[in-house]
Amino acid sequence: MDSRERVIRTLEFSSPDRAPRQVWPLPAINLFRQGELDKLLSRYPMDFDAPSGSYGPAERARGEAHRRGEYVDAWGCVWHALEDGVVGEVRGLPLANWSALDTYSPPWEIIDGADLSDVNRSCSESSKFIIASTETRPFERMQFLRGTENVFMDLAYGVQEACRLRDMLHDFFVRDIQMWAKTDVDAVSFMDDWGSQTSLLISPEVWRSFFKPLYKDYCDIIRGSGKYVFFHSDGFIEDIYPDLIEIGVSAVNSQLMCMNVERLAAKHKGRITFWGEVDRQHAQPYGTPEDCRAVVRRVRKALDDGAGGLIAQCEWGTLDPFENIDAIFDEWSR
Repeated sequence: MDSRERVIRTLEFSSPDRAPRQVWPLPAINLFRQGELDKLLSRYPMDFDAPSGSYGPAERARGEAHRRGEYVDAWGCVWHALEDGVVGEVRGLPLANWSALDTYSPPWEIIDGADLSDVNRSCSESSKFIIASTETRPFERMQFLRGTENVFMDLAYGVQEACRLRDMLHDFFVRDIQMWAKTDVDAVSFMDDWGSQTSLLISPEVWRSFFKPLYKDYCDIIRGSGKYVFFHSDGFIEDIYPDLIEIGVSAVNSQLMCMNVERLAAKHKGRITFWGEVDRQHAQPYGTPEDCRAVVRRVRKALDDGAGGLIAQCEWGTLDPFENIDAIFDEWSR
């Protein structure tokens, strides 16, 4: 069974030979610990890959992402990082004042200038499951442009400009999703971080009225092209799991240890694929290899009955010792 078949069987609940593997190394791992990453990949070959394609050059971008100092992204948001290898935080907000909205435009040039000429070839020549990662993240992009506190106030008071901004972003993200859906990738992913440690960042009702219709459009485009929908969100998102299932998300990457994995399994096992993860807040950076193995065993006991619906994924953070990540994938292999 090759990787593509393994992942598809997982998503279709058709008894894969094992849970597919995927590691997400943060930038610092690629920058400073490449030898450890190579060692892990040689021991545990991964089942996922990205296509050979790229967005076009951005007119507003400058500086180098993930390096200490400031850089500007394609949308004109100014990021500040205190150390190499981290994403940093937004300090410069293009739409901090609503007066700038009338003249603001998304970076259409990165879609118009995208080079996807090699995507289909790279898909056909690979036995791995290919996921296209997109720019699509409406809630987070609103925060990057306006500021988190401003966005919460906008939503609370029903500010009309927030609807205008949402619709502007949605037009861009629909084009983004459509662009990748026309290629031969196996899946298309999008994201938004919706949870705090204990609850959604906004009420489920506001999420359903303001954002869920956008998500449904993305899912309809992706599924209408015969591809799988992958979605990521940090934090506690238990309240919207049923909605994600309803609109057609195939696999969701969420912080299982922020919620109750046994309760999630009781409600949703067999209805959606759990795309990882383990415990990147506690066990991975601060625990022992045995602590990490114990979390994997807990996740598997709740979710892994051999039918599929579970991906052996974890994020490899800056503080995580190699021994802990190695233990995670070794335990998944047992």
